[in-house]
Amino acid sequence: MSTQSAPHKKRKTDLFPYLMCLPALILFVLFVLAPFFTGLYTSFFRWDGFDTMKWVGLDNYKFSLSDDIFWLSLKNTLVFAICVTIVKNIVALALAFVLSKSFIGRTVFRTGIYLPVTLSYIVIGILWVWIFNPTFGLLNELLRLAGLENLILGWLSDPDIALYTVVAVDSWKWIGYHMVLYLAGLQAIPQSLYEAADIDGAGPLTKLFRVTIPQLNSTIVVNVVMSMTGAFVANYDIVYIMTDGGPFHSTEVALTHIMTTAYKYSALGKANAMSIILFAIVLIFGFAQLKMMARDDNYNN
Repeated sequence: MSTQSAPHKKRKTDLFPYLMCLPALILFVLFVLAPFFTGLYTSFFRWDGFDTMKWVGLDNYKFSLSDDIFWLSLKNTLVFAICVTIVKNIVALALAFVLSKSFIGRTVFRTGIYLPVTLSYIVIGILWVWIFNPTFGLLNELLRLAGLENLILGWLSDPDIALYTVVAVDSWKWIGYHMVLYLAGLQAIPQSLYEAADIDGAGPLTKLFRVTIPQLNSTIVVNVVMSMTGAFVANYDIVYIMTDGGPFHSTEVALTHIMTTAYKYSALGKANAMSIILFAIVLIFGFAQLKMMARDDNYNN
């Protein structure tokens, strides 16, 4: 009897991991794969979301690629992603170095820097819109009190700086998250490497570039990949709340233009075509970064 039940028990054991993954797989199919293929399908039709769809082939893609505002939004998206990635990683790494040391109040500083990560984009956007308000905003008022009137700017109304103002706010929100990842990477570095460097007479800069940075290589690559891809696909909320495209489309990113095309102009086919183009661009960037990460890991091994 026990001999007959053994194969049955083994089959149940083999199926258990797949059953545990099944809920996540169902959610992935429903909320990722199904919307993607639906969007891909409707990108070949003229459709306002209500009437019967009309087949137009590649016309939506031709329209998107000839749309000057769409190209401007792609440029702004690329600038946004590059700037956010640089600021987040440099500041987060610097803070991780400082907060990895022992000093009074370290936990308070860590908590304060991480706190913006827990706030929603709506709260962050409204808060900073008030701060940047040209009439009663806290920032310009502080500049007036400090006698720095020449530094007072239209932070969200000046086309030359509005995008970089949004970059600063988005970076402020996520710096704490990347700082935690860098802190984990720093704590994983064996102290014996620093002791060996001390024996060799290495100074602080030598230890930084010969020990710390190489040991943090994988952490840096992960942070860069997450920053870059996140900036491409998760910038709609902060841009829309703070500027809604900005003056002369100066802060218009691909996602805000896609949403405007879909729901303001009721052109879901064109909006889906733009989404597929954006997806292809993000896929290329993500694939290139993953290849770089794999190459660096092979080099370190």
